Parts: sequence; structure tokens; C-alpha cells
Amino acid sequence: MSIVLPPSAAPRSAYPAEVLPGPVRRRLLELAEGEAPVSAYLYDGRAAAARARGLRAVLPEWAAVHYAVKANSFPGVVRALAPYVDGFEVASRAELELALAALRERDGPGDPQGSGRSSPVPVVAAGPAKSVPVLAALVRAGVEAINAESLLELHRISRIAVAEGTTARVALRVNPAGGPGEGPEAAPAPGSLRMGGRASQFGVPEPDVPGVLEQALRLPGLDVTGFHVHAASNNLDAGSQAAHLRRCVEWSAATARRHGVDLRMVDVGGGIGVAFEELAGERPFDVDRFGELVARCEPPPGVRVVLEPGRFLVADCGWYAAEVTDVKHSYGTAFAVLRGGINHFQLPTSWDLVHNIAVLPVDRWPDGLPRPEAAGTRVTVVGELCTPEDTLLRDVRVDRVRAGDLVVFPYAGSYGWEFAMHGFLGHPVAERHLL
Repeated sequence: MSIVLPPSAAPRSAYPAEVLPGPVRRRLLELAEGEAPVSAYLYDGRAAAARARGLRAVLPEWAAVHYAVKANSFPGVVRALAPYVDGFEVASRAELELALAALRERDGPGDPQGSGRSSPVPVVAAGPAKSVPVLAALVRAGVEAINAESLLELHRISRIAVAEGTTARVALRVNPAGGPGEGPEAAPAPGSLRMGGRASQFGVPEPDVPGVLEQALRLPGLDVTGFHVHAASNNLDAGSQAAHLRRCVEWSAATARRHGVDLRMVDVGGGIGVAFEELAGERPFDVDRFGELVARCEPPPGVRVVLEPGRFLVADCGWYAAEVTDVKHSYGTAFAVLRGGINHFQLPTSWDLVHNIAVLPVDRWPDGLPRPEAAGTRVTVVGELCTPEDTLLRDVRVDRVRAGDLVVFPYAGSYGWEFAMHGFLGHPVAERHLL
């Protein structure tokens, strides 16, 4: 069995500390004054809000932005985004409660569970294996759409809705065929993580859609409002992402006409990518171009097109910082060993990417202790776990890193704390702070 490590960062150099915003540097240095070694996430809700405002501003009125809470579920970040998004996308009861709380804070007291409301709660829900308790919570909340992933799930929703004396709004999640000239994903959008056009646990295979729709339309307690197609993630190409949206709308409209669905919603999922090395020149997603291309699409009257950005809204609103507990030299390789690692920040290892760092010097150091360092050389950044897989960055050139300094990962606002192995070895979980 081979060990999976992040790719080598060579010939890259670490970012200068100055790339960290001044308030971030100051807050991290304040944390470093404490007795416990630093291992923490720092979030700036204003940065996330600015991303959301920018995306919302380029989209037409028929498009809706629903933040995917899974990307960053820190309550302060969710609240910061609420005024600038149309709603939320959730995948669990915990995420649903976060979304409902943020909506109550944004919209006022009202009816927190949606019962008796003339319009649905602006929440959509996805997930390949929603449990009955999750489905029941979604039905009771009166969400805008439960993206149903199978015929059995549709039956479960129907049974719950009938028992609750209500009607549940559902959209059918489709796993597109993906062949040339076929389906909503005829020319698949590029991305690092693909969930459509191949065998997967997600959604209903496109050839099965007619049969599933025929049964769904007969089930009591269901209001079939449209379709959900999320087929790829982390796409940096605005043109192909806009083309994906257009194909989803066209396919959904045609399928709805063919099967008698009263189409009111097309959920095109997330997929807008983040240039993790934007600071080193990687070209970011062109939001303005995306808006221009999307505006050329013409959904049928009354159809709402939902986008579910997650990473795109929050990646650059967060920084993961960990104290260097030791600097070691072993057979020609220098290692910066952190109070943290994949138990706090697993993304670089899991996604096979080079996630660069900045070194923030900390002057404080106990008298009488040696202070090992590495200077003008390549360093591999590792964590505190008892496995060589706990490697976050390999072969990055640093001017200097010392025990006691802070290693800071920018673009750590998405799939960071939420995606980590908190329980392994039982070390303290990384703290989370909001600027």
C-alpha cells in the first residue's frame, strides 16, 4: 500500500508574510502570546460577504445564490453571508439549523420552521443517503427543495409529508449521461472532482429519469418542482461553467415538457473553482465573464435557477495557522513540525494539491532553550500525528522558519476545519476565531 502525499512544491517559494492582511497578522501574533501553542483558523466574514456580493451582482434576477454550508459551517461565517445570498444549501440537520438561524437573524422572527408560510424557506438540500430524521426535518421546515437522489427517497419524503399533513417540494437529482450531444452535461465542465457522467452514488442515472418521474408525479404529498444537476467541482473556466448552466436549463425545460412537470426550479449545483495559487499567478475564475455568458440564457418564465457556491465564497476568507513546535533535519531534508496537521487541515493531502504557506515570525521564545531553524532551503511541512501521511506541504523554499514561528495557510476558509480528522490521536481540535 502506497502513502499518498501532496505533490512537491518545488520550485515554489513560500509567500512573504506581507501577503497576510494586517489584521490577520496582528490577531495571530496576539494568539501566539498565549501559553498554549497556536493551532487555529481565523476567518474574516467581510471577505466572504464581498465574494457573495460580487457574484450576486453579475447574475440576472432569475438566478439565485444558495451558499453550500458544508464548505464552512462556522456560525459567524454563515451569519456574515446571509444578507448577501438568496438562501442556503444543506446536507444535514445541523446545517439546516445553522441556515434557519441565519435566516431568522436576517429576515426577523417570523415563523422559523416555515409552517403556514405562503413561500418556502430558501433552503435546498442534497446528499446521497438522507436519513428519515433528516428528511423529516426538511419537510417540517418547509424548504424550497429537497433534491431527491433515488426513487426510494421520493417514497420516504412522500410518506413523511402525508403523515405531517403537508406537501414537500422536491427536485430530482440527475446523474447525466455525459455522452457527446446527450443530456445536460454533453460537454462536461472541467473540474478537480467529478460527480456526474459516470457511475456514482449521486442522483438518478439519466436513462432512468422517465420511469422515476412517472412514479414521483403520482406520489401523494410531493410537489415536483424541477431538477438538480451537480456534476463537477472546482472549475476555473467561466465559459464552460456558463455552458453547463445553459445545458441544464435547456435539458430541464425539455424534460419537464415531455413528462408533464410544472418546472419552477433548476439547481445547477456548485462547481465554481478557486485558484489556490492565485497569489503565485494562477488565474482566478472570471466572475464578470461568467455573468455575461449566463445573462444570454433564457429560462422559461417563472423558472428559478439555483447556484450552490461553497468553496468559491469562503476559501479566501480563512487562514489556518499552526505553531512550529520543532525544526528537524533528517538525511538532507528539513522538516517544520506543526502543532496541528491533517487532524486540523486535511485538504492538501486529500485533494493532491500544492497549498502554499507564509511564515509569520514570532519573536517570543523561552530563555535557555535552543531554537532550531531552517534558512534559505527547502522545507517539508508536517504535523503532529504518528503517521508519515501527516504531510501538508513538501519542498517549499523558505527564507527562514524557526521553532515558535507560525506557519499560515491562506485560502483555508473552505473544507478546512469541517474536513479534518479531529479524533485521530485525540489532540485538541483547532480553535476557530472570527475577525
